[in-house]
Amino acid sequence: MPPTLASLVHHSALKLTVRAGADRLDVPVRWAHVSELADPVPYMEGGELLLITALKLDAEDPEVMRRYVRRLAGAGVVGLGFAVGVNYEETPKALVDAADEEGLPLLEVPRRTPFLAISKAVSAAIAADQYRAVTAGFAAQRELTRQAQTGGPEGLLAALASQVDGWAALYDASGAVVATAPEWAGRRAARLTGDVQKLRDRPAPASSVVGGPEHEDRVELHTIGTGRRPRAALAVGTAAAPGTAERYAVHSAIALLTLTTERSRSLQAAEQRVGAAVLRMLLAGEPDHARAVAGDLYGGLLDAPFRIMVAERVPVSASAALARAEARKGAPPVERPSAAALATADTGDPLAVLADVVESAAARAGEAVLVVPEGERLVVLAADRGAAAAACGEYAAALETTRAGIREKVPGGEDDELVVGLSAPAGPIAASAAYKQAEQALSVARRRGRVLVEHEQMAAGSVLPLLADDAVRAFADGMLRPLYEHDATGRGDLVASLRAWLSKHGQWDAAAADLGVHRHTLRYRMRRVEEILGRSLDDPDVRMELWLALKASSTE
Repeated sequence: MPPTLASLVHHSALKLTVRAGADRLDVPVRWAHVSELADPVPYMEGGELLLITALKLDAEDPEVMRRYVRRLAGAGVVGLGFAVGVNYEETPKALVDAADEEGLPLLEVPRRTPFLAISKAVSAAIAADQYRAVTAGFAAQRELTRQAQTGGPEGLLAALASQVDGWAALYDASGAVVATAPEWAGRRAARLTGDVQKLRDRPAPASSVVGGPEHEDRVELHTIGTGRRPRAALAVGTAAAPGTAERYAVHSAIALLTLTTERSRSLQAAEQRVGAAVLRMLLAGEPDHARAVAGDLYGGLLDAPFRIMVAERVPVSASAALARAEARKGAPPVERPSAAALATADTGDPLAVLADVVESAAARAGEAVLVVPEGERLVVLAADRGAAAAACGEYAAALETTRAGIREKVPGGEDDELVVGLSAPAGPIAASAAYKQAEQALSVARRRGRVLVEHEQMAAGSVLPLLADDAVRAFADGMLRPLYEHDATGRGDLVASLRAWLSKHGQWDAAAADLGVHRHTLRYRMRRVEEILGRSLDDPDVRMELWLALKASSTE
C-alpha cells in the first residue's frame, strides 16, 4: 500500500499531531512538497502533502487562511503540514478553523522534526510500495507463465483473474468468447462482443476501458497479436482501476498470449502448407495419399461428407453496388445473424475475415477444417452441416443485409467484395467434382451479385432464377421489343396472346378461351407475330426462345 497520512501520523520518529481532518487520514500521499509561496497551486499536481512555516502568510487572518486552504483543497492537496516553533509557536486558530471548514487534514510538525525527515519517510514508503508491487508483479508473471505452459489459455486466464481479484476473458479473431475465468464471467464477457469488434478496427496494439461507476465493474480491453489484424482480444474486469502489481499481471498476460498467438500463426502456416498438399491430392483423385499426408490433422474431416467452398475477392464499383441495392429493395428481409458471424463486414480483406470466421467456428466446435489461400482465392474444405459451413452461411447473410448500406456511404471508387461458391456434400473420391461444383456456384454468384450461392440451389428447383441476368434480359428485350411496340399502338395484344398460346402448347381453343377471344382471332394474332418477328412459330427453337424471353422479361 502507498503511504497515507495515517501512516505518517503513526510514524514514531516524526511526532506529528492531527489538528484538523482526522477522519480523512486514510488518503494516499503521492509526495511531500515544501513551499512558502502565497499561492503554490500552479506547482501542485494533486495528492501531495504540503509542508509550510507560513513565512509569507498571515496565518492568523481568518479570511486569508480560508482562501488559502480552499485553493489547496481545490488543487487536490491531500494534507497540510504546519511547522510550529519557526514563525508561530503554535498552530494559528484561523488556519485550524479553515482546515476544519474545508475538511483538509492539518498536521502539526514539531520544531525538532525537519521537513526533510517527512520527505524521506514519504519517499521511503513509496519506494517500498513500488518494490512490493514489482516483486508481486514478477511473482505473478512466473505464475502466469507456469499456467500458460501447463494449463493453456484457460489456466492463464484463471491465474490472471486471481491476481487482479476480478475476471478475465479471451476472444477470438471474430470477437466471439473463447474462454473465461471464473466461469460465471461468461455472460458479462458476451455482452462486450461489440466493443471488442470496435477495438479491432483500430491500429494494433489497441486498448480501451469499458464501464465505470454506473456499471457493475470496470473492464479493460486489449488486442492480442503483433500483426495489423489482431488475432485475439483480452478483457479484464475489476472493481476499480488496477494497481501497479495488477498492471504487471495484465501486461504479462498480454505478452504471453501474444507469444502463444504468434506461435499458433507459425503452426497455422505449416498446417496450410500441409492442407494445400492434401487438397491437391484430393483434386488429383488420390484420396488414399491425401489421407496418409493428412494423418490426424485432417483425417477425421476426410472420413465424413464435406463441402468445398471457393471464395474470391471481386472489385465492385460503388455505382454497381448502388444499382444492386435498388434491385434488392423488394427482397424479403433476412434475419440479422450473430455478432460473431458479422465479424468485420467492412474490412479491406474479406478473404481474411472469412478465414477467421470459419476457423474460429470450427475451433469452438472442436471440428477440423481445411483452409487453403490461393492468391486472390480461398478454398475451404469443411464438414457438411458443421459449425464452419454454418458460420460461412451466416457471414454471407450478414454481408447481404449490410453491404448495400455500407456501399451507399462510399461515393465512388473501387472496393473489394466477397463472392463464395459452395459445393454439394461429397466424399474424398468425389472431391474433384465438388470443386467444380463450387466453381460453378462461384461463377453464378459473381454474375448475380450475390455473396454466396450453393450448388444445390442451381441443381434443384427451377431454371428460371438463372434468367435474372443482364445479358439474358437484354436478349429478351431485343426479341420482344417489336411486339411491345406494336401493342403500344393499340392495334392488338400480341405479347399476351403469344404468352397464352405458348403456355397451352399451341392449343388454339384452350388459349383462346383463356384470352376470351375467338380462335380465329388468336390465329390472326399469331400470324402477325410471325410477320413482325420474321420467324416461324412452327420452329421449336423459336418457340423455346420466345418462351424464355417472356419469362426473363417477367423476372424484372
